[in-house]
Amino acid sequence: MIPLDRLRDSFEGVIPSVIATTDDDGMPNISYLSHVHYVDETHVALSNQFFSKTAINVARNGLATVMVVDGYSGQQHVLDLVFTRSETEGETFERVAIHLAILESRMSGIMKLRAVDIYRVEDCRAVPAAHPLVEPEPLFLPDLMGKVARLTARMSDCIDPETLLDATLEGLGELFGYHHSMVLVPDGERGGLTTIASRGYDQFGFGAEVPLGRGIIGAAAEQQRNVRITDLSRGLRYIQAVRAMAGVDDATPIPLPALDKPLSQIALPLAARGTLVGVLFLESTERFTFRHRDEEALTVVAAHLATALSFLSDGPERPETSRGAEGGSPVEHVPAGRRIAVRFYQRDGSLFVDDEYLIRGVPGRLLLHFLEDYRRSGKQDFLNRELRRDRRLQLPDFKDNLETRLILLRRRLEEKAGPIVLERAERGRLRLSLAGLPEIEVIED
Repeated sequence: MIPLDRLRDSFEGVIPSVIATTDDDGMPNISYLSHVHYVDETHVALSNQFFSKTAINVARNGLATVMVVDGYSGQQHVLDLVFTRSETEGETFERVAIHLAILESRMSGIMKLRAVDIYRVEDCRAVPAAHPLVEPEPLFLPDLMGKVARLTARMSDCIDPETLLDATLEGLGELFGYHHSMVLVPDGERGGLTTIASRGYDQFGFGAEVPLGRGIIGAAAEQQRNVRITDLSRGLRYIQAVRAMAGVDDATPIPLPALDKPLSQIALPLAARGTLVGVLFLESTERFTFRHRDEEALTVVAAHLATALSFLSDGPERPETSRGAEGGSPVEHVPAGRRIAVRFYQRDGSLFVDDEYLIRGVPGRLLLHFLEDYRRSGKQDFLNRELRRDRRLQLPDFKDNLETRLILLRRRLEEKAGPIVLERAERGRLRLSLAGLPEIEVIED
């Protein structure tokens, strides 16, 4: 019997599989099914959705034969199966359910998973080609774990979260060839995710949001498990569904960075000490970019990123004091006649600068705090440890989210290239620079 772990590319659902069963009289029934899922070295899972005749036959004799096709090489294999049990919860069920929810998001629930049927594989054999082609050159597969070692070594040298994020995404492009990537973090207030770093897109999309549970990114965050799609080429419907579920539409204040026609995508939750600290998302215009071995390598990178991001965000700061920013009139330091219109909405923390949307939530409240202090005393330097102790902010989960929120705010201001700049003077210290005097309007509604 051919080991199942050699057939991992046949369990990606790129080419539909065929299942054959027989009734009590020996009459065969053949159906297509979208996916055969690898469970372990001796078991596979089939989604129990709507094949009533197949289900009846299996219930009577417990036997089935399935043909799977490697979408990369075209090689076919036949599996002889014996039914063992059905599952309506657990690791395998959740993994299959997430996959179907993403790919079939526009099917009005007709593909909703009822159960997964677990089968023991009695035999696995190759199907000889009727007209064999010339034997192809063996596929060269680079040493991904060596690349993982080099990337994680770079990540270990980072001393702050912002440098860590940049080093990770740059390394994924340079070492692995994964050129389109982003990191999103929980927003802490609305239960969604916010883009904090990205590479390879026309727009950085800092501050772009994805609701929890929505699309491949939201599903990875909600379920805290990897979600991988090897080939999205089976129809434009899949691509449109993934983009719509990810929040890529004209109604969002900040569009999520996205490829027009992605063919491979993977989202990996970043969890540390049982807490979700973000999601690492990658996509490609090529099929089979993220195969099983790529997922294994990226899982190691994601675990290292989550641990390092959590440690650097919560780690101790050096004792420092504010310098040269406690007093004085801000009017003396700004161009004459320049006014910066700032409008802040208490309801969701949305902040507008010169009538253009900037950011909302925790970063919006932080910037309002900086601007109000500047108006009141001319203060321009702010220490992280002082912000954590400032009860005026009254922000939920503030200590755990401060570093990433400040990175998001600083990058969003930089991307807008407007009259407000937040510079990182050194670790634990930010400096506010203004090209005018802010006029703040707070709307309580």
